[in-house]
Amino acid sequence: MEDRLKDFIHFLIVEKGLAKNTIISYERDLKSYLKYLGNSEAVTDLNVVQRLQIVHFLGHLKEQGKSSKTLARHVASVRAFHQFLLREKAVDQDPTVHIESPQLERSLPKVLSLAEVETLLEAPKTDTHYGLRDKAMLELLYATGIRVSELIGLNLGDAHLTMGFVRCIGKGNKERIIPLGRTATAALEEYLNHGRTRFLSKKHRDDSLFLNHHGRRLTRQGFWKILKRLTNETGIEKELTPHTLRHSFATHLLENGADLRAVQEMLGHADISTTQIYTHVTKTRLKDVYSQFHPRA
Repeated sequence: MEDRLKDFIHFLIVEKGLAKNTIISYERDLKSYLKYLGNSEAVTDLNVVQRLQIVHFLGHLKEQGKSSKTLARHVASVRAFHQFLLREKAVDQDPTVHIESPQLERSLPKVLSLAEVETLLEAPKTDTHYGLRDKAMLELLYATGIRVSELIGLNLGDAHLTMGFVRCIGKGNKERIIPLGRTATAALEEYLNHGRTRFLSKKHRDDSLFLNHHGRRLTRQGFWKILKRLTNETGIEKELTPHTLRHSFATHLLENGADLRAVQEMLGHADISTTQIYTHVTKTRLKDVYSQFHPRA
């Protein structure tokens, strides 16, 4: 069964061209699925897997306290795996045909107010090369709405400052060109001229745009630590994640009259329904403003 999983992962990498994090997610889900089949259902041949055994697996995850979002992701992983096996004629039937994904409770994304964004963006101390880098990263995130994985994946050639845009590779290996504002451009120029050279290592060459203290590409974990430290320093009470500036970017654009399709394109959403959640956020914020300031609210 492990060999079949390796074949599937190879298919996702070579033919589907999925992002590294997506592939890691598939592999993790399917390893737990195969482990369950082997240990709890005594299955050694994927051709004999029945719908009921998959239902038992999902029940097992639910007993562990997994959220409906996690369950839905596992269903998608297992379904894609069995459909692949059927196409490859490795099995005779697909046991996921009548498996339904759990209903997701769609929570509204948390966003920062304009004042909170300003506070966060001004937090890095730009008298050090670390501060110049952190300032450039935060300004770039808020100016473009790119994902953190896309931010740390940027190379020097992806930032076109004279033309005022950044090129990034998103989910599904799709390229996006996103405009840069004056403030983000200025922060990036300052970092490139006076900050990045201080991170360079004599031992090896790295074309990554954002570097760590070893002179190598900054990691997601590294960015998370930076954000956590800056949040503590600013005293912002809201829970901040690396995605918060992306949510704030989209919400603030729509609040100021941006076209939904344009925001969808900049965020790199394949389906506009994913972008539409931000319209619900703006409506909720309007209600809050009304309740706070209308004399008869």
